[in-house]
Amino acid sequence: ELRKSLSEKNVPAKVYVGMRYWHPFTEEAIEQIKRDGITKLVVLPLYPQFSISTSGSSLRLLESIFREDEYLVNMQHTVIPSWYQREGYIKAMGNLIEKELKSFDSPEKVMIFFSAHGVPVAYVEEAGDPYKAEMEECVDLIMEELEKRKISNAYTLAYQSRVGPVEWLKPYTDETIIELGKKGVKSLLAVPISFVSEHIETLEEIDVEYKELALESGIEKWGRVPALGCEPTFI
Repeated sequence: ELRKSLSEKNVPAKVYVGMRYWHPFTEEAIEQIKRDGITKLVVLPLYPQFSISTSGSSLRLLESIFREDEYLVNMQHTVIPSWYQREGYIKAMGNLIEKELKSFDSPEKVMIFFSAHGVPVAYVEEAGDPYKAEMEECVDLIMEELEKRKISNAYTLAYQSRVGPVEWLKPYTDETIIELGKKGVKSLLAVPISFVSEHIETLEEIDVEYKELALESGIEKWGRVPALGCEPTFI
């Protein structure tokens, strides 16, 4: 969709996908780029907000590949580190949330629940990771967009997917769901805010585990905003 959209704007660019932990791996994408004789590259992480553990990890890998390859060393390239504040992204998120709210009987009573991928606290406090600040600003921008549309629901932000013994960013999604249930929240709309495509953390963690937890905690109506995918405004 991105390739088609660029082509309609008279930018006949090729689009390559490189993944960190599965095919097509970054290395495979780079090989294809070289075979196609590409001379200019725009590097676009598919994470809206920057974290050293996500976009940073992918960019470090690219940097090491570039350093060791004489074809790539002189290639003109530019990196888009994060883009959560772009108008098209904010509007696209607004569209998806607005549409999903309408599926509830009383849309104005629904709590909008932004669930972001967590990172260890040390990344933010010791390594200077901008992730938490970008995430909070991102949620503010989306809520401002909804307010322009006369939608002023209560909302909250929490962090999912923590692993291991170290402290991760709080509040945690699972604990927050339980607390909201105790406070008498009856309708919850989950918004996956770190991801642009559906995968295990939306389909399993949110749709199965968190939904189950919500219903056990006294929340009666549960909804979930789909990942952006190919939403036209987003593309």
